[in-house]
Amino acid sequence: MTDPTSRLAAAIADRYRLERELGQGGMATVYLAQDLRHERRVAVKLLKPELSAILGGERFLNEIRVTANLQHPHILPLYDSGSADGLLYYVMPYVEGESLRDRLTRETQLSVDEAVDITRAIAGALDYAHRHRVVHRDIKPENILLHEGQPTVADFGIALAVTNAGGSRLTETGLSLGTPHYMSPEQATGSRVIDGRSDIYSLACMAYEMLAGEPPHTGPTARAIIAKIVTEPVARLTLARPTVPLHVESAIQKALEKLPADRPQSAAAFADALARPGAVPTLAVAVPEVARRTPRTGRLALAAAGIGGLALGLGASLLLRRAPPVESLGRFALEVAPVTALVNPFAPELTISPDGRLIAFVGRGQQRYQIFVRAIDDSLPRALVGTEGGSGPFFSPDGRQVGYWQPTRLMKVPAEGGAPTEIADSAGYFAVWADDGSVIYTDPFSRSVRVAAPNGAKREVARSDTSTFLGLSPLPGSRTVLAVTLSGGRNRTALVAISLRDGTMRDLGLPNVAMAKYVPSGHIVYQPRVGGPLQAAPFDAGGLRLTGPGQAIAPAARIGFRVIPHWDVSANGSIVYVKPEPFQLVLTDRAGRTTALREDARNYHHPRLSPDGRRVALDITDPDARDLWIVDVSDRTLSRLTVGESANDPFWSPDGRTIAYSSARRATRGVFLRSADGSGVPDSVLTDMHDRSSGSWTPDGRAIVSSTSRLAGIDVVPVAERGPAKPIPGSRPTEAYPALSPDGRWLAYVSDESGRPEVYVRALSGTGGRRQISTDGGTEAVWAKGGRELFYREDGSSGSRLISVVVRADPTFDIVSRSPLFDMGDYVAAEDHANYDVNANGTKFVMVRSPQASAIQLIQNWPAQLRGPARSPR
Repeated sequence: MTDPTSRLAAAIADRYRLERELGQGGMATVYLAQDLRHERRVAVKLLKPELSAILGGERFLNEIRVTANLQHPHILPLYDSGSADGLLYYVMPYVEGESLRDRLTRETQLSVDEAVDITRAIAGALDYAHRHRVVHRDIKPENILLHEGQPTVADFGIALAVTNAGGSRLTETGLSLGTPHYMSPEQATGSRVIDGRSDIYSLACMAYEMLAGEPPHTGPTARAIIAKIVTEPVARLTLARPTVPLHVESAIQKALEKLPADRPQSAAAFADALARPGAVPTLAVAVPEVARRTPRTGRLALAAAGIGGLALGLGASLLLRRAPPVESLGRFALEVAPVTALVNPFAPELTISPDGRLIAFVGRGQQRYQIFVRAIDDSLPRALVGTEGGSGPFFSPDGRQVGYWQPTRLMKVPAEGGAPTEIADSAGYFAVWADDGSVIYTDPFSRSVRVAAPNGAKREVARSDTSTFLGLSPLPGSRTVLAVTLSGGRNRTALVAISLRDGTMRDLGLPNVAMAKYVPSGHIVYQPRVGGPLQAAPFDAGGLRLTGPGQAIAPAARIGFRVIPHWDVSANGSIVYVKPEPFQLVLTDRAGRTTALREDARNYHHPRLSPDGRRVALDITDPDARDLWIVDVSDRTLSRLTVGESANDPFWSPDGRTIAYSSARRATRGVFLRSADGSGVPDSVLTDMHDRSSGSWTPDGRAIVSSTSRLAGIDVVPVAERGPAKPIPGSRPTEAYPALSPDGRWLAYVSDESGRPEVYVRALSGTGGRRQISTDGGTEAVWAKGGRELFYREDGSSGSRLISVVVRADPTFDIVSRSPLFDMGDYVAAEDHANYDVNANGTKFVMVRSPQASAIQLIQNWPAQLRGPARSPR
């Protein structure tokens, strides 16, 4: 056999089974293969035969051992290497997803935030490798793999191993290592001294391309490109893309200097310069006019997009007190620190006035969170007195009033400050003002849409027993409101138009969105449910139909509880949003002190400790999947339990051998079982058409207490004897968050029968009365393992806190004491179930924490980015 592929397949058949070719590069051909020993898919890379002949097996394998010792989250590890029938190969993990080259081919340019984040992550990997005396030598988009939203550098050290093993013989063959567009000048000219600063140059070339759409130097041939690298200066990045912040451009420009001594001397310094204005001298502004002075105020108005990343909190005097019409695209960061920090409460976090001049947001006050207002030309925000405990702010059509939720009421307050007044005596999460002065809002569990008229009259417009209503957006004329419905095991969303006259709903054909808002430019602005950039699609408000595809207009915003994205749009073409940051999985003690359970940040949800306390089951939402994972508490390792099942809300069986979970598969939704060690196949316990939280096991493992979205309250799902779910005695339609005591006698749950969610306990048998546990609003009850302590999340007049309730359960149920433990404002809440768990002795809680944000991102005149004319509403 002379074919290299056949020779390799035969030589390694005892270890790997080649499946298909994935692609070819300058040094190797890549194959997808099955690792027979470990039953996993891998990428086998076969060096070009001419390279193998030059290098010699022993020398290459000795050199590649250095790469095998690199262990970093953003470096693809080396599994294996060897010589087979005169051919050299090495084995790395097979990464599902795409390369950065694939992404750039499809999209040409990335958002500024994402390009910077990718560059900084790669810089971290380079800095680690350089400190271990390993230089990559071939940094390019093809070698950056995007796996679950995170960049990973492939082929680390391979070029170095080839160079060291080949020596002068490699040069004599004419083979070139590296890709011309990303070669440093010293690499392009064949210098023998190549250190980490060459990788920094290549990384800067890649960052330049992510932002500008092409590398710093291009040409018809490799020789032409190399000539430009050596002799020509790099064009200013802001000439190609004015929205790039000046400090980002300056950092990239410095890393592209011809001389290594003029570049950042470490990849860590380059990463710092990208994130911190002033880390390197800022370049002069690349556009001819960046500011203009107005006679009325003597202040400067930012007028060009070339200053896009400038933080307004450091230069409020650069903005007009009376903001002029915005004619060009601008991107800014509005600092809210040191006065406050944004918190991520149950309801939406921020809003912008219709004229784009005011921003209202939920911030942390002196004792708890409240509503703050900041004008875009002010340096600091100010608190609205009387709004303590408020969340979900929204502006009136004239911008003079701010509506918001308090724990039991829907309120409004003058934007300039004043006494708050009541709109409706109801708790909820979502509310908007229509142009006729009425307020449209949801009920406490978001199962209905209601309207409060200016004269005080209130009515229910629409109700659903299969979905919940998320973000609302009124259309002109106050006859229709847009809403996002969440269904399918909390895994499917749809945009609908609801008639405010008769409650009829019409699907608008825009699936999997988290929130959508209509704007007077004739567009719907929306964000995908699983994240991704904000997009604008032309919309015919009269005909209730989309008239064109969406176009990206802003980076992704943070998505919080109830799939709530934290962004808003104004009528005059401005967007405000909070940058997304993945959640942290932490262990928290009773005093609120935390330690990381996992160092990586991801969209963790519903952590549950195994009965022996050694493992945590949870689900993780990624851009293309939602599945169950297991975390080992002792060594912090993470292993996947399900693949492609849209699985969520796991619960351990009493013996720790089985995990129950919810899943939505097309039209089928229900509760499934799976062995906790990952063996076997999923076992369907109950399937129907309704969303369901898997709930709590009974102590004997024969049934699961569960809540459902069909407004039937809490029921019991049989496990041992399969059959339909049966409502528990005395259950009411709006009850949720079931938590069964360890002895199986007492059921803790949440009901809104008092006008807001509160925690109650009653006997599972239905006999006897119920006992209200919470006193100031409550959700997410969790029992301690001994059954003598109950925890819940309070969200009331004292803020969001974890409350400990000591109880006496025998012979009758009684409350001994209540004690607040720590603030819960930074911990991510959940719907229908608790989003935390407690260890056996009640001293540690496994929780999901959301990082605090200190700035609001502002984009002005976003329609300027759209390709083609905007379509006006009919």
